Amino acid sequence: MTQLTQAAPGEELPEFLRDPEPREVHYTVISVDDHLVEPPDMFEGREPARFAGRFPRIMELEPGKTYSRAQSGLPPMAVSTPGRQAWDFDGNLFLQVGLNAVAGYTSFETLSDEPTSFAEMRPGCYDIDARVRDMDIGGIWASLNFPSSITGFAGAVFSRTTDVDLGQAVMRAWNDWMYEEWHGRHPTRVIPMGITWLADPEVGAAEVRRNAARGFTALSFPELPHRLGYPPVHSEHWAPLFRACEETGTALCLHVGSSGMLDLPPDGPRFEKNTTLFPALSLLSAVEWLWSGVPVRYPELSIVLSEGGIGWVPMLLDRLDFMLAHAGSLSDFAQWTHGTPPSEVLRDHFYFCTLDDPSTLAVAVEKLGADRIMVEMDYPHTDSTWPDTQPLLRQRFGENPSLDVEAIRAITHGNAARVFRHPLPPRPLP
Repeated sequence: MTQLTQAAPGEELPEFLRDPEPREVHYTVISVDDHLVEPPDMFEGREPARFAGRFPRIMELEPGKTYSRAQSGLPPMAVSTPGRQAWDFDGNLFLQVGLNAVAGYTSFETLSDEPTSFAEMRPGCYDIDARVRDMDIGGIWASLNFPSSITGFAGAVFSRTTDVDLGQAVMRAWNDWMYEEWHGRHPTRVIPMGITWLADPEVGAAEVRRNAARGFTALSFPELPHRLGYPPVHSEHWAPLFRACEETGTALCLHVGSSGMLDLPPDGPRFEKNTTLFPALSLLSAVEWLWSGVPVRYPELSIVLSEGGIGWVPMLLDRLDFMLAHAGSLSDFAQWTHGTPPSEVLRDHFYFCTLDDPSTLAVAVEKLGADRIMVEMDYPHTDSTWPDTQPLLRQRFGENPSLDVEAIRAITHGNAARVFRHPLPPRPLP
């Protein structure tokens, strides 16, 4: 893969590209929420001749020009700095947003939400060999990587392509790249996650099966598809896709914001409010999926919520039990849960991911169970714990002596290895 950021002879790399010292490894860690930035050469050799020149491509943005972001529902963005880049596809621009790839920066003071360039990113953002080196620095055994803006996190961009055949060709090419390059070069270190065709669940199911046949164990899916104009999750519309995931053991991974952020007033600090409300958006998504009936109609389906934390989960469990006790006679709970208490459905069918929940980790383990919690690092975003995931986990587990070794094993790697059927090293820690 092309190394886009290199130092000339005698030239020092920028500060953010220098390697930190490797952290001491206390635990075998599988991070189930990281991100990749699709490299500009990812579609080379994967573009059918009949679509020549129509696949996504990287373009240089002109300083002083304002670019539309209508496809994302965001206001136009003025570019002030030379060298900025974006993906150009199907008449729209998809910006390499600056805050999307900041691993290794020593200071965030100069960052903005302007689009960035590959030269300003740590190579581990887009180069799998460099990513594995960064994982080694941080003491991370394996990683699950969500797509970036050009896919819409879960394939929504390709599924809305004006030419259906083109959109499906790009979607399949993205999955082929994931299989051959990102996962294929380091199969024990990368959990293969795919995207699929959202506009037709039968086509989407076929892609899930195609990927599962070659080892994919995860699917990035919009957490609230009705917000993208698709039927809601409780609709039978999605039955072929959910059935394919259940039958192939493909976990449904719902990343916060994959179907947009919460509806907020246009004024005020939108970035700050949106990131603050990630747990609220995950709560909303969990409730939607819980009452959709999907967990009980597809009992072998694993539903994984990413980047919303776990602090709100004990509250939701309490609320569900309270509702059942006080309002159970007012609603046909059995219609949606097949007679199982809703809090049990949540415990039995959902998995939740912790980035850092110091006040509620022990409570979540007590109320939910250690077998439903996984660890995430969120490389290379601003809130990533890299490269200090290992010392942070050691601190948090030390602050919670009620968590025994079995619970720590489950949270750090055991649950993820089971859900995603991913191999562990010969001697996992602890």
